Amino acid sequence: MENIALIESFSEFKDDKLIDRVTLMAILEDVFRNALKKKYGSDDNFDIIINPDKGDMEIWRNRVVVADGEVEDSNSEISLSEARKIEPDFEVGEEVSEEVKLIQLGRRAILALRQNLISKIHEHDNTNLYKQFKDLIGEIYTAEVHHVRPKAVILVDDEGNEIVLPKEKQIPSDFFRKGDNVRGIIESVELKGNKPQIVMSRTAESFLEKLFEQEIPEVFDGLIMIKKVVRIPGEKAKVAVDSYDDRIDPVGACVGMKGSRIHGIVRELGNENIDVINYTTNSQLFITRALSPAKVSSVKIDEDKKAAEVFLKLEEVSKAIGRGGHNIKLAGLLTGYELDVIREGNLAEEEDDVELTEFSDEIDGWVIDEFAKIGLDTARSVLKQDVADLVRRTDLEEETILDVMRILKEEFED
Repeated sequence: MENIALIESFSEFKDDKLIDRVTLMAILEDVFRNALKKKYGSDDNFDIIINPDKGDMEIWRNRVVVADGEVEDSNSEISLSEARKIEPDFEVGEEVSEEVKLIQLGRRAILALRQNLISKIHEHDNTNLYKQFKDLIGEIYTAEVHHVRPKAVILVDDEGNEIVLPKEKQIPSDFFRKGDNVRGIIESVELKGNKPQIVMSRTAESFLEKLFEQEIPEVFDGLIMIKKVVRIPGEKAKVAVDSYDDRIDPVGACVGMKGSRIHGIVRELGNENIDVINYTTNSQLFITRALSPAKVSSVKIDEDKKAAEVFLKLEEVSKAIGRGGHNIKLAGLLTGYELDVIREGNLAEEEDDVELTEFSDEIDGWVIDEFAKIGLDTARSVLKQDVADLVRRTDLEEETILDVMRILKEEFED
């Protein structure tokens, strides 16, 4: 039979697309049966024999012999005289099998066949790709930067699959160039038309959790459990860990000697500050641990409102709140309580204290805001701080801090 380009392409499809023999034959048969339905109205009486390895195929039409003049369906019936042109000894009631040459379908139909075949194979590829990455959701994946767009980075893996890393799912300090290898988790897979869109994330809590599994053997082996992870991507994270084995120190095992184990994770996340905390079902103790590095004096919990008042000495307040309020925000997310910081201190001293906002004529508002971000909202609370420590924890210059302290000292010296 005519060995046209459609047949010659069978082996190409099989080799290029890595489709198994059974699947390819099913796709080919489906494509040809659709063409036969269009041409003859039905494909019920056709046999299709395909050999995709050799690029061969045969189509046979089976018809029943009826007496001349009694043909009602030309697709399923053949007159006796026509049957005897094929073989002279056919009789009424017998079945005639006749090969249908591909060219009989018409050139236009053949072109449509090829397009349909390509479409079906692409559809098969996309379905397989969708299933493959659906199973990888929540897992770490590595791909190479193909090109960088304003709203997303387009990655390509070793098999040429395209993966999207949207801007909002990148860590703020992330900076990628073409050819860079990028790690993240597969967050979602959605069908856009017939093509799956694979989305990667580096900001998800689960990415940090999976990094712990990869970098810390005890977590991977299940000896240490990660109970909860909360993050402000690129800034700070808190991870609650636990172990059923009393011989294992879960925090120590995760951090490692001098931070050796966690260092790689911190670097991967753009120097995100990670606090590892021992999990406990004791809510008061858990809140106390979650507010580390601050030393909490006491905690008063209202279970109905899922709120807690946390009492701290004046010098611990700024540590509990943290830069930009990150520490207390993450502690609240980790514990599930709305935390309210209550300052403890010398009553006479507090009564003699002055709100920073009272100095708005002499101190710029943005400077007062910077102090407020780390929990310093009174004159005495600022004066008790170390200048070098304030430089580290705020965006203020040393000279600005010294000027503020001079203004505040004058108030109390007067």
